[in-house]
Amino acid sequence: MDNKAEVREFLMTRRARLSPADVGLPAGVNRRVAGLRRAEVATLADVSVEYYAKLERGDIAGASAGVLEALSRALLLDETERMHLLDLARAADGIPTSGRARRRATAQQPARPSLQRALDAITGGPAFVRDRHQNLVATNALGAAFYSPVIGTSGRVPNLARFQFLDPASRDFYPDWELFAHMCVGIMRVEAGRDPHDRAMQDLVGELTTRSETFARLWSAHDVRTHGTGTKRFHHPIVGELTLVYEELAITAEDGLVLLIYTAEPGSASAERLQMLANWSATVAATRADA
Repeated sequence: MDNKAEVREFLMTRRARLSPADVGLPAGVNRRVAGLRRAEVATLADVSVEYYAKLERGDIAGASAGVLEALSRALLLDETERMHLLDLARAADGIPTSGRARRRATAQQPARPSLQRALDAITGGPAFVRDRHQNLVATNALGAAFYSPVIGTSGRVPNLARFQFLDPASRDFYPDWELFAHMCVGIMRVEAGRDPHDRAMQDLVGELTTRSETFARLWSAHDVRTHGTGTKRFHHPIVGELTLVYEELAITAEDGLVLLIYTAEPGSASAERLQMLANWSATVAATRADA
């Protein structure tokens, strides 16, 4: 991806979403631009208009940490957006986000046996490992049953982004489809900013941009987000409505992998349905073993 273009469009979209009132400035008259003017951002960040214009053209290489922090404050960036700006600046300076060079992307390998065993030890809810490209790298037994609409039978590595934007079944599985779409693209934006030379990410973005108008629209918005924790609703074809809480944990042994665990409120209808799904999964597994 073109780092300069990414910087330019990110800064322009952040500036365009703010009004003078948002930052305590008078609106004035004859405003011909959406959001703040470049001069107003420069004043708020305490840099010259010429220097801010240079940054907004994408020439962010060499920008000091102080300037980047001032710019983050001027544009009212949240923590995820601030880190995304720092990632873009590091990429422009040729500095890997992790502090070490990332390994060249290779074909998806099976999960390490110890990682799979760790997943299998989680029995109270669906658990799965996702990579930076939204691939489902591994699941526990309940996770495989839970994500059966995503995994399918094609034999291809299941990919949450492709399912979200290219498979009509996703609109049934995700009752809050628009919310999930925004989350998916925002997470991918963060990863793309961390490594603009990630060819697999470039290919995935190119594919989805070409095949999904919704993805293309959301991608052009340059919104970023992290996952962390929260509550999601699902409609599973086997057990129906599920409201689950999720936690995301980084897997430090392998750069870019995260572990997500879904659980249901004890005693809730979702907990009962999750147990039904676990029983169904065990029955299917036993039937296959006896075949």
